[in-house]
This record gives sequence, C-alpha cells and structure tokens, in this order.
Amino acid sequence: MNRADDAAVHFVVPDGIEDADRVSGGNVYDLRIAEALRAHGLDIRMRSVIPGGTHALSRALSHLPRDSVVLIDGLIALAAPDALDAHSSRLRIVVLAHMVASAMTGIGDAGGTIERERRALRAARHVIATSEWTRAELIARALAMPRRITVVHPGTDAAPVATGSVPVPHMLCVGAVAPHKGQDVLVHALAGMTDLPGWTCSIVGSLNADPAFAARTAAAIRSAGLEERVVLTGALTGERRTEMFLSADLVVAPSRTESYGMVAAEALARGIPVVAAHVGGLPEAINGSAAGVLVPADDPETLRAVLRQWAGDPDVRAALKARALVRTAGRTWGESAQIAAAVLIGARRGVDGAGYERRLAG
Repeated sequence: MNRADDAAVHFVVPDGIEDADRVSGGNVYDLRIAEALRAHGLDIRMRSVIPGGTHALSRALSHLPRDSVVLIDGLIALAAPDALDAHSSRLRIVVLAHMVASAMTGIGDAGGTIERERRALRAARHVIATSEWTRAELIARALAMPRRITVVHPGTDAAPVATGSVPVPHMLCVGAVAPHKGQDVLVHALAGMTDLPGWTCSIVGSLNADPAFAARTAAAIRSAGLEERVVLTGALTGERRTEMFLSADLVVAPSRTESYGMVAAEALARGIPVVAAHVGGLPEAINGSAAGVLVPADDPETLRAVLRQWAGDPDVRAALKARALVRTAGRTWGESAQIAAAVLIGARRGVDGAGYERRLAG
C-alpha cells in the first residue's frame, strides 16, 4: 500500500448515481460534495454499488486496504449492516445519512428497519447527517451517539434571479414522483382551483421511483380536468432544469417526509418564493426566510387556501416575490466540504469528531 492509497477516501455510492432518470437530492448531494471535497484537496475515489444487499458491499469493501477511510451513502449502508459489521474493525467507516429510514412515512419498523439502521450506524466511526433535523431524529431514536454525528448541510450555488412566467403565474414542484414527496396532495389542492384563471404547474421528477403512484397521480390530474394546467414532465437536468427554475414564480414542496429540502433552499437562492409542508428539515431549508410559507403536511385544504390566495391576488404574489428577492448568502458547497473534510481526516487519524461543524463555524 502506498501513500496515495493511505490518503484516499473511498466513497461508496448507489449505482447509477449520474443517471438522469434517477435524479434525487441524495444523488445530487453525493456528486456535489465529492466535487467540493476534491477541490478541498482530498483524493475522493467513487465506488458504485447496487443498493439492496450485503454481498455487493462486502465485496467492494474487501478490496480496500486496511485502515482505509470509507464514506458510505446511507442508502447502501442501511441495506447491508452485516457488511459494515464485518469490516468495521479493519476500515475507518463514515456513514452519510441523507435520511432516517425508520422515520419515513409508511415505513416505520417494517422488516426491522430500525434495528438494521442502528447496526449500520453503530458500525461507523462517525455519521455525517445532512440536516439538524436528521441529527435530532438519529439521537431521539437511539440510532447513533450524539458525539459521533456531524451535520454537513447541502450547499447552494450562486444563481441568477428567476424571471418567472409572464403573464401566467407558474408553480413548480420538484422531486421524484413518490408518496413521501406528496405530489398527490398538491394535485388534490389544485383540483379545487379550476375556477381561478391563469395559473399553471409543472411537477418535475422521475416517474420511475414508484410507477404505480406516478400513474395514480397522472390519473388524478386527468380526473380533475387539469391536463391543460398541470404537467408531469419527468426528470429534467442541465439546461432544461435551469430553465425550469428561471420560469417559476413559486416552488411548492408538499412532502410528507423530508430530511432537508434542497429544492426549497435552491429556490430561495434564486429569488423564488416557497410554499412547503412543515415537516422534517423543510423549515431548516427555508431558514426563517420571509419568502417561505409553511403549511401542515398532508393537508390539501390548507395548501389550497394558500395557493388560491397566491394565484388569485397579484398583490400577494408581488409581495412574496419582493421578499424572495432579499436573498441572503447560504452555505456554499465549499464550506460544506470543509466540515466534511474535517470529519474524514479525523476518521483517518482516529480523532473523535464531536462538534466539527460547531468548531469550524466558530
């Protein structure tokens, strides 16, 4: 083993992470934090593994030199706690927890989720959580010790101000079309707004995450007579994604469960107001912005009342947009990488990583 191998960080991520049809907040985070860590001077070596079993992860880990620092995406780690147990004394494992699986709506402790999650996280020397809400949930559920959890928020990029869609106000909902993202709640809310003229909505995200749910959502749009106003675009990336934000007047995040809410933070960074469910880490992503409106989760009637006021009153839209234009600088990916790098370097040195983000912020 040479010095280059000693210094490398092996980052185990889900297979297909760059597939345009599998765009997710977790995948975007993995790619952007890896890029930022490289810019920070770390040798990041990505290793793709198909989620869902012990064998693939165990095989990938078995090829790594002893004492290697390994950052493992939580989606991979949760599915294979046996592999983490088997290699925890040989490797310096850090788990990247995008979410708390046992807190996901509709999962609970199905199939022993909590115990698998606990075993996977306790095999790690440290856990990186992507929000304070995630950290708090991990602690409350006794899934990891507080001193071994460090929060590394997603970064935001400098972006042009969204010009919006004139004269028709346009809503945007971004995320894989799946129950936890709550697109059905949004469609239910919009179904009671057909009497209001001149609004449109794009629901942007993969239709393959839960095809049955996506089909039901499409059927609900047709049943409500919203085909001319509400469109399911599928996943968008690159210039098409940029154009999508530039034409948006409002971003709606109706999630039932959300660990952070990168889309909400990105919208505010672009000067776009946000209406979001008061759930998980979404309030954290909005971060007290006067351009963020929080509504109860899974409550289409309240969501409809807020959206009707926005869509039906130009003065309300103008006031909310003015608040959104008062943008404050969010944490950059470089600043997030500084905290993540401290955790990874600490794991290599065997240093307890308690409070990295707090020490660096100070």
